[in-house]
Amino acid sequence: FLFCSFAAWKDIPLYGVNLTLDAATAHSALFLSEEGRRITWQEPCQDLPSSPERFISLPCVLGQLYVSSGRYFWEVEVQNAHSWDLGVCRNNVAREGRVTMSPQNGFWAIRLYSGEYWGLTSPETSLTLKEKPCRVGVFLDYKAGEVSFYNMKDGSHIYTFSKQTFHGVLRPLFRLWSSDSGPLTIV
Repeated sequence: FLFCSFAAWKDIPLYGVNLTLDAATAHSALFLSEEGRRITWQEPCQDLPSSPERFISLPCVLGQLYVSSGRYFWEVEVQNAHSWDLGVCRNNVAREGRVTMSPQNGFWAIRLYSGEYWGLTSPETSLTLKEKPCRVGVFLDYKAGEVSFYNMKDGSHIYTFSKQTFHGVLRPLFRLWSSDSGPLTIV
C-alpha cells in the first residue's frame, strides 16, 4: 500500500539508521569527512586505491547500510547543496562506463539540478515542490517495494517509487555533480 503522508510513516515500526558513508565506494572527486557523514567535491581528484566497489564514472558514494528486508529511514541535510542525487541503489550497480540512473538499472533516486527537482524514472519525472527542502528524509520499505522522499521541514511529500520489486541488497546512494554542488550531510 502506498504511503502518501509523512504522518503515516510515524505509525510504522522503522529502523532509524546511524548512517555513515563507505569510503571504498567513493568517486575520487568526493571528499568524505572524518566522521563519514559529510560529502564535498574536491579538485583535483584524490589518488585513491582502485577497487571494484569504487564509482568511476558517476561522482557517487554509498552508505554503510546493506538492506535486504525491513523498513529504514535516514535524513540528509541539503540546505547548502545546489546539485545532487539522493536515494538507494542495488549494491551491484554499474560503477563505470555510461550509467543511466533509473529503476531499470537499479537506482531509485531524486535529483536537484539547475534549480529543478526530478524523480529518476525512465524518462525522468519533473517534480514540483512547495518549497526548497533543507533536509530530505529517505524512507525505504524493502518488502513493500517503496522508496519515499519527504521534506523534513514541513513533512511534505516529494516523491515515491512504489510497487517496485527489489532483488538483492540495496544501499543508500549520494551524488554531487560538480565543485559548486555544495555539501551533503547525513543527519
